[in-house]
Amino acid sequence: MCGTSITDRRCGRGRRWHYPARVSVEVSVVVRYRKAVTYGVNALLGALETAKAECDLRLGTTPEETAEHIAASPADRVLVLWSFYSPDAEAMAAELATVRALADDPRVLHIAGGVHATAEPQQVIDAGWDLAAIGEGEPTIVALVEALRADRPLTTVPGLAVRDGDGMALRTPPAPQLPLDVFPSFPDRRRHFGPIEITRGCAYTCRFCQTPFMFGGRFRHRSVDSVREHVRRMAAHGLRDVRFITPTSLSYGTQGPEPALDAVEELLAGVKEELPANGRVFFGSFPSEIRPEHVTPEAMRLLKRHVANDNIIIGAQSGSDRVLAAAGRGHGSAPVRDAVRIAVEHGFRPNVDFIFGLPGESSEDQDASLRLAADLADLGARIHTHTFMPLPGTPWRDAEPAFIPLATMRELDRLAQRGDAYGHWRKQAEHAARLAETAKAYPRRARRRRTTDG
Repeated sequence: MCGTSITDRRCGRGRRWHYPARVSVEVSVVVRYRKAVTYGVNALLGALETAKAECDLRLGTTPEETAEHIAASPADRVLVLWSFYSPDAEAMAAELATVRALADDPRVLHIAGGVHATAEPQQVIDAGWDLAAIGEGEPTIVALVEALRADRPLTTVPGLAVRDGDGMALRTPPAPQLPLDVFPSFPDRRRHFGPIEITRGCAYTCRFCQTPFMFGGRFRHRSVDSVREHVRRMAAHGLRDVRFITPTSLSYGTQGPEPALDAVEELLAGVKEELPANGRVFFGSFPSEIRPEHVTPEAMRLLKRHVANDNIIIGAQSGSDRVLAAAGRGHGSAPVRDAVRIAVEHGFRPNVDFIFGLPGESSEDQDASLRLAADLADLGARIHTHTFMPLPGTPWRDAEPAFIPLATMRELDRLAQRGDAYGHWRKQAEHAARLAETAKAYPRRARRRRTTDG
């Protein structure tokens, strides 16, 4: 049975899944459990629990512990789950090599999932993983565990890339994109609770962002009833703080560019009804953000009635209208300034995201971003600085990052020294160089193969 540890093996309620009556193979699932990807992994654990997928489940918080769980498992087959973002791909490949060296076992299948595996299955297969999960992982992981239990071919599992005899990534048919209510955001266990995913996919197809590629260019929203059920479970375990995962907070309940504030209010009011008197709701802050044109006095008054956070995250990305248009942001620089002013007037401190080095960015464009960042800081905002990374799966995967001169770096350092800016833009510049080299090694138009099974 599925659970969060060897000693805790309760299963959740099943939904919409049918399994073979006879189990022929015992399966153990070992997760390389990392803080950086807990939200996505928790969703997979919730899917296994909800679908009553029978397996022994163990969590490895280090490569060594992961190898120990593999070696200690009595199961016939051991499935090791890895999830990571593109900047972490190289480090995770090194960890995989460590785990294989410590626990080299023919029972084991290592599978990589997440946005990088979805975008670059061939690179993942070449780096040492046996399988890559392509797209949303919940239906794939449930189907994969059941295929292993029934000893069915892996090519019958949707949403996979399987190593072919000549080393090519052989793709199975895509997994379905299901309504968010089908699976929970996390399993019903206290130590794996986290933010509730309320929206998946994004109608704003920014050229640097992996979200529309991974989840589709439209919004899928979790129902208020489902969110309230999540909150009831959390409150039953004594938790009182609720946060949300969404690419754009005030887009909840809508499919268009205009916020549906009535839907947002219904969501937030419903969540508060499920919480104890000392419960707190955090919305529009980490791990989500708000688009600048959605920051209106009406929206800020709504948030003030319901939320506990005193800060919000606003995505600006550039102070240059030309660069914003090229990036497909759907707004100019003026709404960013307006958003910061309105947020501050209503008692919020904005944290504003800027990306430097976007493709085609000139020194004049960077100067415009620096001027806007300084102005926003004077208004009361903090600037969250990033360096452009050519992320796999995005339209700018093969784009050349713009040069960031020393003068721009010094100005970012100056803002940081006075407490008006923060971020890991230097580390991201290192990631960008590695991602650019990987993109050259794996041309976008590489040959693909699909199975005909399933």
